[in-house]
Amino acid sequence: MRFGHFIPQGWRLDLVGIDPAQQWGVMRDLAQRADATEAWESVWVYDHFHTVPEPTEEATHEAWTLMSAFAAGTSRIRLGQMCTAISYRNPAYLAKVAATVDLISGGRLEMGIGGGWYEHEWRAYGYGFPSPGERLGRLDEGVQIFKQAWTKGSATLDGKHYQVDGAIVRPLPLQEGGIPIWIAGGGEKVTLRIAAKYAQYTNFSGDPAEFAHKSELLRGHCAAVGTDFDAITRSSNFNTIVGATEAEVQDRLAALEDRFTPILGAEAAKGHVDNLFRTSPAVGTPEQVVEKLSRTTALGLSYAIHYFPELAYDTSGIELFEREVIPALR
Repeated sequence: MRFGHFIPQGWRLDLVGIDPAQQWGVMRDLAQRADATEAWESVWVYDHFHTVPEPTEEATHEAWTLMSAFAAGTSRIRLGQMCTAISYRNPAYLAKVAATVDLISGGRLEMGIGGGWYEHEWRAYGYGFPSPGERLGRLDEGVQIFKQAWTKGSATLDGKHYQVDGAIVRPLPLQEGGIPIWIAGGGEKVTLRIAAKYAQYTNFSGDPAEFAHKSELLRGHCAAVGTDFDAITRSSNFNTIVGATEAEVQDRLAALEDRFTPILGAEAAKGHVDNLFRTSPAVGTPEQVVEKLSRTTALGLSYAIHYFPELAYDTSGIELFEREVIPALR
């Protein structure tokens, strides 16, 4: 099992109460902490502009700006986004940005990419909100552009959604064969087929039953397009809170709910924590989390990316995870 974790960037209301002028320092220090901690292979950010579960005026820091800054400020840890929305940036331009970040990092970049879903920010930023079919069509064509740009140094595509004609991307990324591509999402007919065609990594639900179902669909798509299912690393994201005792876990959940309440209201804050955290397989004591996550690892999960909602304020939870969960699963 390989492990990554998210850096709080505000999108999930995880920098609330920290002066905006100090937020970069918090994010930088956490990235450098991961860089110095062998437990972690990667750190990740989200590619979003407006907070969830609803848009607020709380800060949300931009993903690719953070990628470049983390690349310059770390030396070992790999860097990813889960996941970049293909339509937020022209894909030839994004291929150029990513190649530059890969060079800055010394060849440590991952490209997490998906069709995008957060309608409010799409419309607010003037992107409209195309149908799922069009968003996924853009994803397919965009990844084709990436792969050309990162292996040949230029891209040409006369597609339905994107047209590029000899777009030069030089220098190439440092990583041989280009930047690894993660196709995020579990859409059964289209997204998983795109993953089968192009991805080195997938990212979909870590619920054991759903993970097994999506894995078999991916296997079928690989057979249909002639790619090697076993060569694709399957990953999942987990909302993670660990405590030494069940009482401590409940205290941590209550503290999270208290942070959300002034912004969302008591009822919405409770519902948000109930839906995303109290039901998560990565919430509990170390023994409980190991037992629950082991069910999915037995089905082929080999990369877990964890989101610790308290990380900007308190590192004791992630420290416990590093001491007792990672060694047991690895």
